[in-house]
Formats: sequence, C-alpha cells, structure tokens
Amino acid sequence: MKLRSYLSSYLELTKPSIMFLVIFTGATALVLEGSFLTEPGKFLLVLLGLYLSGGSANALNQYFERNIDSLMKRTSSRRPLPQNKLSPTHALIFSTVIGLSGVALFAYFFNVLTAGLALGNILFYAFFYTLYLKPNTPQNIVIGGIAGAMAPVGAWTAVTGEMALTPWILFAIIFFWTPPHFWALALYCKEDYREVRLPMMPLIKGDKSTVKQIFYYSVVVVIVSLALTLTAAGWFYSLIAVVLGGLFISKAYALRASLDEKAFRGLFGYSILYLFGLFTAIMLDGFVAGLI
Repeated sequence: MKLRSYLSSYLELTKPSIMFLVIFTGATALVLEGSFLTEPGKFLLVLLGLYLSGGSANALNQYFERNIDSLMKRTSSRRPLPQNKLSPTHALIFSTVIGLSGVALFAYFFNVLTAGLALGNILFYAFFYTLYLKPNTPQNIVIGGIAGAMAPVGAWTAVTGEMALTPWILFAIIFFWTPPHFWALALYCKEDYREVRLPMMPLIKGDKSTVKQIFYYSVVVVIVSLALTLTAAGWFYSLIAVVLGGLFISKAYALRASLDEKAFRGLFGYSILYLFGLFTAIMLDGFVAGLI
C-alpha cells in the first residue's frame, strides 16, 4: 500500500485532470493531421511526450507553490506536498526527470522543433508563470494560458516538423477559453487567493468587472472556434460549435444577474464540457461528413 500511495502522489504532482485535457487537445490535432492514424505507436508516443513535459511543468508548479498550497483550502487537502506525502526534494527530482524525458523523447523519435517547444513550455509555465506572472499581475492567467494551449501545436509539429495554421487555431481556442474558465474558478475561490495574497482578477478588479471580462472572452472564443471552418472543419463541427458556443455566451451573460457561487461553479463546470464537446466535434467531423 505504501508503494501505491507513493505512485499515486507522484501522479497527483502532474495534475492528471488537467493533463487529460492537454492530452485530449493534442490527440485532436493528431487526428486532424491524420498521418499517425495508421501508426498507433507513434500516435501514443506523441501523447506520452505531451504528458511527460506537461506533467513536469505542473509538478514544478506545485514544488514552487507548496507553501501557498498549504494555506489554501482548495489545495491543502488535495495536493501531495502540503500533505507531506512526498518530500520537496523528491518532487523536484521527479519533475526534472520526467520533463527531460519528455523533451528527449520528442528529440529522439520526432524532431528538435517539438523538443524545443516542449522545453520552452516547461520553462515558461514553471518559472515565468509560477514565479513571476502569478504573484505580480491579475493578467497572470491570460498570459500563462499560452502554456496550456500549446499541446495541439506540439502534436502537429511532432508529425510534420513544421508549423501550420490549423494547430494555431486550436491553440487560439484554448487560449481564449482559459480566462473565462479560470476566472469562474477564481470567483468562487477568491477568499483562498486573498489569504495568500495572489492578485487574481476578482480581488483586483472586483466581481462585476471580472464577469464582464468573462463574457467578452466567451464571445471571442466562440468566434475563434468558427475560424476552424476555414482550414479543417465542416458542417457538423460548425453546427456543434454554434450550439455549444451559444450556450457558453448565454451562461457567461447570465452571470451579470447572479453573482453567486452556484452561478460561478455552473459556468466553470460548463466551460469544461464546452471544450471537450468542441474538440470531440472536431475529431468526429470528418467521420460524420463521410457518412452523409
């Protein structure tokens, strides 16, 4: 049981629920590009590289924020370092090893471009976002969202060795989705952030201003999602994007009338369903179109 507990704690360092979303968006890019659909080994290797590098960034984030996490109700009872399930030294070693492994995997099996993107993402999120942006600006999650949106780009370059417009549209969808998603969380956890003196948007600008920005970003993400029809998606995706997007905008707008925890939690939960639904529609689009 002790070994199982250790392994579970190491897994928790990578933030598996977040990484599931990262892997899903990366897999969507691989499906759109198409080359590895007949090479499942390479398909899975790309996803492994994304998990190792992204998990490393998340683990380093927890290492640097272990004292903050111990003071926040949302994290103190859920993360392994505040609970003393792992030592900080072991967490740092683990983070470094899996990060270097992910970068090496991309460099050896795929290309240097993807390895460089993976390394840059680790350094950006673990150091620039965690140590500089998060404690210093309410725009932390906007800029920091770059890291969480890079999986489709990295997956695409792993296959092709070059950039293209389609993965950058996927990147833009995730990038503009991140602020309304995270600010909904920050609204109902703001006392936690107040306790540790992090300048989250609701604390600096207030609930009403944050809700307005959530609405504006929700409109932008829906518009950006429709841009995919210019490069890779068809009618099925367009229909789903309009329906899901309309619900997203309406829920974001409704927050103005109900500034309470239930509404904030509702939007946070729907934002997750929205992104999964949208990216599922992207993957199914070609298949559905072929059946009609």
